[in-house]
Amino acid sequence: MQKLLNIAKVIDAINEWIGRFAYWIILLMIFIGVWNVVGRYVGRFLGYSLTSNALIEIQWYLFDIVFFLGAAYTLKHNGHVRVDVFYKDLSLKQKALVDFVGTFIFLIPFCLVIIYYSWDNIINSWKSLEISPDPGGLARYPIKSMIIVSSVSLIFQGISEAIKSLSKFKKQLNSQEENHDPNI
Repeated sequence: MQKLLNIAKVIDAINEWIGRFAYWIILLMIFIGVWNVVGRYVGRFLGYSLTSNALIEIQWYLFDIVFFLGAAYTLKHNGHVRVDVFYKDLSLKQKALVDFVGTFIFLIPFCLVIIYYSWDNIINSWKSLEISPDPGGLARYPIKSMIIVSSVSLIFQGISEAIKSLSKFKKQLNSQEENHDPNI
């Protein structure tokens, strides 16, 4: 079990670093957003454009990157929305089991479906070096690739969470057995 927990720690560390990197992207996105607004009004006053479609698209792309990179980070920090109607009343052992099973029944298959259905679109985007149709638009193929990156990082973080859930379940089970608790 310790080897699996070490793997989970590595995955957690990687996704923690990626999530913290996304913080800086948020600051950049805000700076560009402010520039786009201020530049539009100051540009009108001066009589020429201080912003562009490319800057607007960069702002959108940065938001996409934060969303995609933040998914695994949010999973690591248990920040995703869940239906707590039943979950909140479960024991730690039951919660660990639900989290473990949910990872393999819902999370990983969902990510694999996303990869499967987006793969051809992303490959075609790379083959054609797809760009935005807007004047001064940016390349779309790199940002589309973030769909795969996000799904893969979610799969790995899901595996990490499953390992930790299994560990919690086994610890809870062992502690109940040691206490001779009949409610196992």
